[in-house]
Amino acid sequence: MSKLLMRAPLIAARWTLCAAGAAALLITALVATPLSRPPELASISAARGTVDFSALPAVERFQARDGTWLGFRHYAAASPAGGRAAIVIHGSSGSSGGTIHALSGALAARGVETWAIDIRGHGASGTRGDIGYVGQLEHDLADLVAVIRNTAPSAPLTLVGHSSGGGFALRVAGSPIQDLFERTVLLAPYLGYNSPTTRANSGGWARADIPRIVGLAVLRAAGITCCEALPVLALAVPPNSEKNLVATYSDRLMRNFAVHDGNFHRDLAAARKPVTLICGADDELMLVDKYAPAVHAVAPAVDVKVIDGVNHMGIVSAPRAISIIANEVAKAGSGSS
Repeated sequence: MSKLLMRAPLIAARWTLCAAGAAALLITALVATPLSRPPELASISAARGTVDFSALPAVERFQARDGTWLGFRHYAAASPAGGRAAIVIHGSSGSSGGTIHALSGALAARGVETWAIDIRGHGASGTRGDIGYVGQLEHDLADLVAVIRNTAPSAPLTLVGHSSGGGFALRVAGSPIQDLFERTVLLAPYLGYNSPTTRANSGGWARADIPRIVGLAVLRAAGITCCEALPVLALAVPPNSEKNLVATYSDRLMRNFAVHDGNFHRDLAAARKPVTLICGADDELMLVDKYAPAVHAVAPAVDVKVIDGVNHMGIVSAPRAISIIANEVAKAGSGSS
């Protein structure tokens, strides 16, 4: 018995060294494996050429709670102002100065004072393709709302998100900060890789490094978070477009700029305010006919609208689509959806 007791610390030390060695090997493999980028997806790139940027507002900045200055654009409401306000969130790779400018301008033209944010990791906000921790994007959004409330203390505030920004908007709608917003409007939202609404590889837009994602999940389960800045998702942006677009996402940005843990059911079930979902019938990234069944299985009250003749980027740039969406957001009353 005494010999066994004497050997126990040695056995424990041996297993500890083995675990540390395995973790070191896994980390080395994760770092050494390059992320492969998909070829440019022309339908996404072409949309920018359809937008008039002559009235694009200049980037302004606010200071987030960690001291970082983040970018946004302010669209003053056209007269007559309707007394309503909106925050617009762009999709993956983009920024407030991208194609979504067409929608932001349309909202302002309908009398909705609008703020379009550069989500941290994009545009003028922070380090491209990365954030500090999962949950930071919610903190940033709450900090922007606090800034908005200095000048618009009581305007009903709608959160509008497109694509991955729509997934993040749904995350917010089911989160502890959901009461900052009167309602949420999701535009062709990305509801997760395993959602019935998502085409394989998002229709060619995204390529995930599954072994790296799984490896990081294993390390995270063991309490090791050293490598969450590694890129795990590559996007089909044009070559040499790094000045305006984000080509890759880190593990922590990918996990935060989306629904919670890839589970849109959780966020829908937790949302207490009205949610509207609008998409285009010709969406090449999403399976549009799956939206209503998937969403209504959890939240029957969600209003799902499909606009004919509109693709994934057209939902935030095609004149007919943005007119419908702007009218929807401009509606008075929290129960309008």
